[in-house]
Amino acid sequence: MNFYILTLFPEMVMDGLNTSIIGRAAEAGLLRLEAVNIRDYSANKHHKVDDYPYGGGAGMLMQAQPVYDAYQAVLGRIGRKPRCIYVTPQGRTFSQKDAKRFAKESDLVFLCGHYEGIDERVLEEIVTDYVSIGDYVLTGGELPAMVMVDAISRMVPGVLGNQESGSAESFEGSLLEYPQYSRPEEWRGRRVPEVLLSGHHKNIEAWRRQQSILRTRERRPDLLAQAELTDKEREWLKEGMGKRQGLAEKDK
Repeated sequence: MNFYILTLFPEMVMDGLNTSIIGRAAEAGLLRLEAVNIRDYSANKHHKVDDYPYGGGAGMLMQAQPVYDAYQAVLGRIGRKPRCIYVTPQGRTFSQKDAKRFAKESDLVFLCGHYEGIDERVLEEIVTDYVSIGDYVLTGGELPAMVMVDAISRMVPGVLGNQESGSAESFEGSLLEYPQYSRPEEWRGRRVPEVLLSGHHKNIEAWRRQQSILRTRERRPDLLAQAELTDKEREWLKEGMGKRQGLAEKDK
């Protein structure tokens, strides 16, 4: 999968992405990461890419032509019009479902704004998706773009060494991930739950499922309405509000 990030700060983007799992996947050829410097496409001898907005107002606005030319340079290399994501707080909120959907693309372009934004005309010309990572404003689009590239990359086959790592994470089925433990068995008086030491895989999976449901109810109750729960789980959740009895107890 190929990622092209149109930005004024290519070093920031590449320094952040060329590390850990994403960096190793790029080295292995599973991903291609390229930060395209919009300043390189400025007609101004000082590589200026911003100007005052018509109608007045505070701040400066990124001009249309350098952004368009940087985008056209990417099109010239890949030979077709790819999906172009404008990173903006005005967009819909990015989710795990979006990560899975975008991961099916062979090429993705991210457009990172700065200053007071980007001339609307070029957005109308090239943008296919307006996406946000939350209801707050950042200095630029680089950090949100890096967040999305990371999340999308994890959905690309082969990027995660163990594909179960991707299928059992938070937000799968609209549930948060269950708590996890490592050695030692006891730390500061806190013991690893006995079921995880039992070696009984069916019981372990049942416990993890239960914990995912409970954790979602406690930390993100807004997700439960769309969670993929069985009728038995919904009944247990309704009857056991505030309690931590296991699903297995209903069969006794």
